Amino acid sequence: MKRDGAKSPGTIGSAAGAAPPAVAATVSGGQAKRLAARDTVGIADDRSAGLQPDAGTYAALDLGTNNCRLLIARPAPTSSGQGGFRVIDSFSRIVRLGEGLSKTGELGAAAIERTLAALEICRDKMRARGVTCSRLIATEACRAARNGAEFLARVRDEVGLELEVVDRETEARLAAAGTASLADSAAESVVLFDIGGGSCELVWLAGGAERGPQLPDAALNNRIRFWVSLNLGVISLAEQFGGQEVSEDTFEAMIDRAGDEIEDFAAQAKRERRCGLFHLLGTSGTVTTIAGVFLGLSRYDRRRVDGLWMSSSQVDATVARLRNMTYVERASNGCIGQGRADLVLAGCAILEAIRRAFPADRIRIADRGLRDGILIQLMRAERNAEHFRS
Repeated sequence: MKRDGAKSPGTIGSAAGAAPPAVAATVSGGQAKRLAARDTVGIADDRSAGLQPDAGTYAALDLGTNNCRLLIARPAPTSSGQGGFRVIDSFSRIVRLGEGLSKTGELGAAAIERTLAALEICRDKMRARGVTCSRLIATEACRAARNGAEFLARVRDEVGLELEVVDRETEARLAAAGTASLADSAAESVVLFDIGGGSCELVWLAGGAERGPQLPDAALNNRIRFWVSLNLGVISLAEQFGGQEVSEDTFEAMIDRAGDEIEDFAAQAKRERRCGLFHLLGTSGTVTTIAGVFLGLSRYDRRRVDGLWMSSSQVDATVARLRNMTYVERASNGCIGQGRADLVLAGCAILEAIRRAFPADRIRIADRGLRDGILIQLMRAERNAEHFRS
């Protein structure tokens, strides 16, 4: 049965056909009940100069435990030497698909409705932009939920999108593919991490001379020494310990919980080489929120956050500032909002556990990651196919 107002678009999956006319976003009852949150919609985003003439239009969708995020992009000219892409449309909404999952083992009805409403908007954006190739993935919430398959069937039947549930290794490698170009090329090693809603991925990156957003798969694989996916995230941690009012003891308990998950990865890392340029590279709502608060932004600005370097003392001071805010103050902050106000301290606790396991003088903030990795791989695959055809 179709959702009210939904068309019958045919399933959009790994390769979309000719794009039908744009369709207005469907407003459903579930959409009206969604959490109050700051949507990020339709942000133009230069990640390289210009557009490649006659190139396809690519989409990457990441449905996580907390967020539904979409990027639509076109390749930059290969003559530019940058090998990147330009984002022509985007969308991000906090949907909390995994709300209550750690306690019930299932996706809740309200969370499903919020997510379906967000996915309808993503579908309509892909139509309007004439997407020719896409990869639409779902991560921890759909991996873990008993009713995950049922939810995916509803997405296919009611929204017309075919979501692919990826395993944890794929999730870690896609995050690395989208983020590794921000690592200091002079460092012998880097810890890359992605703090998610239901899981956290950590990757040990060895140093490498290769640069640029289109780091070849073989080169990236050589740099990834090992990885881990932690069985916790900001939603599950906040649901276990609370997120609105967090005492000193509770915050330390959160850190200990995350630290226990990191132990084996940290033990393995002791055998790896580090140098004075060793640093952390973080991609997630947690670290971008910390960066926005540190910069004193009244409204979040990706251009000022992506690639920002922060010292250890700057991170300390910003986390302390967040912990001293009341829930209401966090909710009213333009870089946090109501959708993250009860989750950001859980994220800070996970970050602190990572920093204690891997002391570093600096951390680089990435407002890029899994979706960027998908786009890079899709565009590279298409170029390789064209090369063989010619």
